[in-house]
Amino acid sequence: MAAADKFRVADALVNLESIPEGKLVDFITGKLVNDTPEEYVRQNIARSLVLEYGYDPKQIEVEFPIKQGSKRVRVDLAVFPMDAKHDQDTAFIIVETKKNGTNPEDKREGIEQLKSYMAACLNCEYGMWTNGEFRACFRRAFDGKVFRNDEAIDIPAMGNKRVDAPTRDVLRAATGDNLLFAFRRCHNYIAGNQGLQKPEAFWELLKLIFCKIEDERSSNESLQFYVSESERTTMNGQSRVKNRLQRVFAELVVNKYPTIFKTNDEIEMNPRVLAYVVSELQHYSLLNSPVDVKGVAYEEVVGSNLRGDRGEFFTPRNACQMAVKMLDPQPNERVLDPAMGTGGFLVTAMNHVLRVIEEAEQEKWADISKPTRFELEELYHKRNDYLSKRVFGLDLNPNLVRAAKMNMVMNNDGSGNLFQCNSLENPHRWSADVRANLSLGSIDVLFTNPPFGSKIVIDDPLILEQYDVACQWVQTSDNWEIRLDRDGNRLFQPSMPPEILFVERCLQFLKPGTGRMAIVIPNGLLNNPGLAYFRYWLLQKAQIIAIVDMHRDLFQPGNDTQTSMVLLRRKAPGESSKDYPVFMAIADSIGHDKRGNTIYMRGPDGSLILRQQRVTQIRIVNGVRQGQELTVQTKIVDDELDDVANAYLEWLKTAASGQRQVSRIS
Repeated sequence: MAAADKFRVADALVNLESIPEGKLVDFITGKLVNDTPEEYVRQNIARSLVLEYGYDPKQIEVEFPIKQGSKRVRVDLAVFPMDAKHDQDTAFIIVETKKNGTNPEDKREGIEQLKSYMAACLNCEYGMWTNGEFRACFRRAFDGKVFRNDEAIDIPAMGNKRVDAPTRDVLRAATGDNLLFAFRRCHNYIAGNQGLQKPEAFWELLKLIFCKIEDERSSNESLQFYVSESERTTMNGQSRVKNRLQRVFAELVVNKYPTIFKTNDEIEMNPRVLAYVVSELQHYSLLNSPVDVKGVAYEEVVGSNLRGDRGEFFTPRNACQMAVKMLDPQPNERVLDPAMGTGGFLVTAMNHVLRVIEEAEQEKWADISKPTRFELEELYHKRNDYLSKRVFGLDLNPNLVRAAKMNMVMNNDGSGNLFQCNSLENPHRWSADVRANLSLGSIDVLFTNPPFGSKIVIDDPLILEQYDVACQWVQTSDNWEIRLDRDGNRLFQPSMPPEILFVERCLQFLKPGTGRMAIVIPNGLLNNPGLAYFRYWLLQKAQIIAIVDMHRDLFQPGNDTQTSMVLLRRKAPGESSKDYPVFMAIADSIGHDKRGNTIYMRGPDGSLILRQQRVTQIRIVNGVRQGQELTVQTKIVDDELDDVANAYLEWLKTAASGQRQVSRIS
């Protein structure tokens, strides 16, 4: 799809405005500013001040000039009381943002710079310094003799004078990359101050994330996941926090998730480190934060710690969303990923179906704005029934199984049917739990990105003997046949790459005639001359519904294997072979480059394209949550995968009517 075509399509759908390369629109002022690493951090904080902390953009000044001694300097962000005059003496929050990597101890660019700016503003009460990866907050207090800058947990939200133990009504949903930054800060702090390697630090962080989620879910009147300012700075206070969180972990987490945590598991962090992590996360609502925000934050931290050496490259979220949208799983269908990794496909499919359930139930409600208790109970019953009976996942790596369960818990649960298992083994060798829940031929919809690569091969004869594709094949005049020995027994290859075996195992999992799947495979399976027998076999066993040629940067950084997303339906026994239409697409853009940097849409002249979005700002006024709609301008990620899914759904209408058509996006 050419850039000019993209521009015309987008322009017809949303209000757009183009900006020059190297520029972006400031979230507060709407003016063009240079797109720099420091500006990236500032824009995240600016959005957070409005969308998380609840301040009106009119209360915020960017690059606000103040007088410091005989010179004038500019404050990155200054916040003023509502309706107050914006001058140096009325600013009550000052924020200094720096590019990632800036040393907080630097005399000129670090925390001391923030403190000097706070001292120059007569009524400044709070300050924040951050480079994205590190954040420090301070409260300016007067002890009767001099002003001092006490370390604070956070700056206050709109209408809150003091930051201390949060109540449920002030928990805020995370926006942008701020939860990702918080997870990184916590992970790095644990690794740097607890004496743990980063993978071990990751598991300790996940214990606290579980505590946070279950504390939000609990029916207790007061929250337990918090640290007050006095507790944060004293040894006794830090010990109280650890004791409080150990109880939460033992009572609300370990007892509820015995397949994730052992009975004797405890939080291993020392009190000081634990208090820091709690202070970074306590004001967020993990339950109410958008699924994409949580997913990006979680998967980034997981990927940096659990990426293995067995060809495990986790499927990007947009690829998962494309596949799920195309196959459209329904509430009565069983979903499986037999190589689930951290659960990206399953989380996406689960949330897709939960939306279907919610929309169907809401259509029955007398008043959608005021559902009755019975209506809500019916919705929860159907949600829980789906989560407990329809979502399944398998993976060979026990650490990935554990991480996938945690991912599911963060995203509406559904973690009960995830198992550690070698999907390629004979089902008779699976554990009793797996056999009780799964059998070949029982799955309606399957999504997977199996491990692949030249470094891993399967050579166990007990595994290979289950698969047609592991046999030796010979070409006849018009087809392929399995090679037999003199006694009529099938001859097998000595070893096989796992991705070929996974294609057959996935088809075996599907219900004959109706089961369908989306699988990521290396393009060699589709075009390598030496695998012609495999393609012959595949056409006998399955209907190819669609092939999407993915950009080679899909799994970058880390792997540049050229892959395709292939949609298949398992044929019924004896089903005749006849011509049928196949949807084909080439995804030229997938939202990021080979370094993992996000790529944004540009117009024909190369300028960035913006769109206007309506977002809801939540603020607390006199203890009451109030919502206010704001119009913001955002860049558009250059990602065609959703366009591919939409084109496929349109193509299905023509395919269903019997018209032969092959669509191509390129």
